[in-house]
Amino acid sequence: MQIDQLKNTTLCLGVAGNFAGHLEQAGETPDFVNVKTQSATAPKGIFPYYVPGNPQQIGVFPLADKRIQYPTDLAEDAHLQAEPEVCVLFDAHYEFGKITELKPRFFAAFNDCSIRKPGAKKISEKKNWGEATKGIAGQFLPVTSLAEGGELDTYRIASFLERNGEIHAYGNDSAVTSYSYFHQQLMQWMIDKLNHQADFGPLENLNQLVHQSGFPKQIMVSLGATTYTEFGESVFLQPGDRIAIYVYNNQKHTPEQIAAHAHGTPLELNDCSLLRQEIV
Repeated sequence: MQIDQLKNTTLCLGVAGNFAGHLEQAGETPDFVNVKTQSATAPKGIFPYYVPGNPQQIGVFPLADKRIQYPTDLAEDAHLQAEPEVCVLFDAHYEFGKITELKPRFFAAFNDCSIRKPGAKKISEKKNWGEATKGIAGQFLPVTSLAEGGELDTYRIASFLERNGEIHAYGNDSAVTSYSYFHQQLMQWMIDKLNHQADFGPLENLNQLVHQSGFPKQIMVSLGATTYTEFGESVFLQPGDRIAIYVYNNQKHTPEQIAAHAHGTPLELNDCSLLRQEIV
């Protein structure tokens, strides 16, 4: 897979609130105060950040693997945070205008970089402010199933921020299986939301977007951001910062090895998708 292959053909979406504690740390719980969910642990919904062919801002292809473009129109007041997560590229199958199956093909480290904008009407308003405003690793790894026991069950997500020559743990090193919804429960929930999520509060009508983008054969979904460390929660990104996000196989590497690699210790990474971006 190459990043350019996603342009013009792939509807790109994200899951909101799929990691306990993240929305609270990000200050975004008020956005969802009127959104009802199936349970207290259920994700809040799915948001778009790239819709091919859309004439609005959300139609600008935002994915990059080496840089995040700082929002110049907001100068130093931009409250920008990285969101370390894993994304999955699915083949989408339809019947009578509805999605009947999502078949996973690849996964990668992902940065759902966001502007913290209290009062934004839609989540998508915080997610795409132009080219190079989202991050995805150049290393896509194959996946055949999100069922329990599948490939992603042995992976973890870790992230680090380099600022002024110092490297800090940014997100808490977390197992992919610690998502609130995962495995078949997540798959069924995503298909239901893609077919039935209404335009309500911060959420948008997804079936309408699927129709508008011409029933894309591929849909990419970022599954949700990990919680932040105390450092990650308390700082906003600035030009010159460097972010590193690892989605790594914990049967090949320990959290300590990954942290050492982030600090410059040589390590041959196996079964790892690594995203490195500079804020420019």
